[in-house]
Amino acid sequence: MNKKWEICEKNEELIEEISKKHNISELLANILVNRNITRDEDIRVFLNPTREDFHDPFLMPDMKIAIDRILQAIKNQEKTIIYGDYDVDGITSITVLKKFLQERGFSCGYRIPNRLNEGYGLNMNAIKEIYDQGYKLIITVDCGISGIEEINYANSLGMEVIVTDHHEPLDELPNAIAVVDCKRKDNIYPNRNLAGVGVCFKIIQALSRKLGLEEKEYLKYLDIVCIGTISDIVPLIDENRVIAKLGLKLVEQTRNPGLKTLLKAIGYKEVNSNTVSFGIAPRINACGRMGHEEEALQLFLTDNFIEANNITTNLNNYNRQRQDIEKRIFDEAIQMIEDNNLEENSAIILGAENWHHGVIGIVSSKITDMYFKPSILVCFENDEGKGSGRSIPGFDLHDALCKSSKYLEKYGGHEMAVGLTLKKDKFEQFRANFENIAKSCKIDEIIPVVDVDKVITSEEINLETIEDLKLLEPFGEANKMPVFIYKNLRIDSIRALSEGKHLKLTLKDRKYAY
Repeated sequence: MNKKWEICEKNEELIEEISKKHNISELLANILVNRNITRDEDIRVFLNPTREDFHDPFLMPDMKIAIDRILQAIKNQEKTIIYGDYDVDGITSITVLKKFLQERGFSCGYRIPNRLNEGYGLNMNAIKEIYDQGYKLIITVDCGISGIEEINYANSLGMEVIVTDHHEPLDELPNAIAVVDCKRKDNIYPNRNLAGVGVCFKIIQALSRKLGLEEKEYLKYLDIVCIGTISDIVPLIDENRVIAKLGLKLVEQTRNPGLKTLLKAIGYKEVNSNTVSFGIAPRINACGRMGHEEEALQLFLTDNFIEANNITTNLNNYNRQRQDIEKRIFDEAIQMIEDNNLEENSAIILGAENWHHGVIGIVSSKITDMYFKPSILVCFENDEGKGSGRSIPGFDLHDALCKSSKYLEKYGGHEMAVGLTLKKDKFEQFRANFENIAKSCKIDEIIPVVDVDKVITSEEINLETIEDLKLLEPFGEANKMPVFIYKNLRIDSIRALSEGKHLKLTLKDRKYAY
């Protein structure tokens, strides 16, 4: 696959000014300029955010309505349930809101849909069960924005619903008493890119203000909020960066027994965004993918270290099972692509009957990375198919599904990742229609770009500079690890690792090689 390497243009004068004014290396200043972080206040918040850098939660749509209704429920001890999702964002969202309310003397129930049997979001059967259990108020977290029919059904049963979500709304908002979502068209909140757990954090921040609580009463949950935020791959800039940067400090010294036990079992030497993305998130997500979502939640809710240790053991086992299933599906998918020359298509759409729909999203992501084309994998169960897709920069996957909606039963997501259901007899029509949409967008003309921050020399690399660059952490979406070019190197030694899957190199600068 051809890639385009683009080296950022240098503004020597601005780089030197920022370096001197903020007492940082010119290399760090160079990267800040590359990322358009040049205002004094923006530089301060990016490098050294504080608790003062959180936005006013009451700028969020319907926040006041939601808070007043929750306070009423607390006062009257109304039977209330938190309805979430089975991924890390959903699990941490339930954890934060449930624990905060519990400390206020208000015990809420919770409901997480089973990924394998119910799928994402609200569903009619769950609403009926919640009603039969006597609940009066439903608070959704990390879901609900597209649950128009389900919320109408809840209303018809005499229940009330507060929606807190961060996904794209449809043309019509659900008829809930409050819809707290920064992606609403009428939103004025400065950060549109909070994770679902970030929205929950703003809820407990607003509740704390209304109740006259000290800041520590909501800030102490930043370890859990940080885990959900980094795991959900939202842009780690603006308020998300404040959450991640401050939250990681709390993760290092977390008092949550489940998180502490999980960190110990993972064995990472350093707690950073990689620890979360590649250590914590896969294990929590594996629970939902394998149909054991409640164990992940219980890990964060328990105060018992023995229970936390047992659950952590289970999580590791689920993750190993997930890896085995993922490898099998990936191998089968690649075989299908090669046998049918599907790599020549503008989009790769695959379907099979023996795939695990809790895992196909990961495989879709790998296929998209490999071929640099949008992909959707669908697993069929009887006459219904459940699918998951991933996209490339420049192609709006959610918009493409909107244009293919007549072939779908249900769909949701955003421009880079989606989920869907469809009837098996509609699959080929959907695949053909989607391929035409992708072709009309000239997918083949989209070339992956590698953004290079700077061409560097050995004189710019020293211990002081390396420590300076650590201020850029945590890395993630919209704040990628810096990429440098170092020219005129020669291979000094080379050897294969992991049965030839990896290479280990020792390189020398030609200038010092002889």
